[in-house]
Amino acid sequence: MPKEIFDPDEFLALAKKARECRVKRLGDVIKLKLRTGRYLYTIKLEAAEGEELLKKINCPKKEF
Repeated sequence: MPKEIFDPDEFLALAKKARECRVKRLGDVIKLKLRTGRYLYTIKLEAAEGEELLKKINCPKKEF
């Protein structure tokens, strides 16, 4: 079962141990998904805020 994160700073900390980050663009909202060994973490952000967070994430990114 995926876990939804609401804090961008917590999501960024989880990105350090993630295998990949999946990006899904839904109009003016960006949904980011982090795949770790145990869980799939998700966060929904406004487009501008999501782009800022994507620049800080170092794990491989896939667009969907």
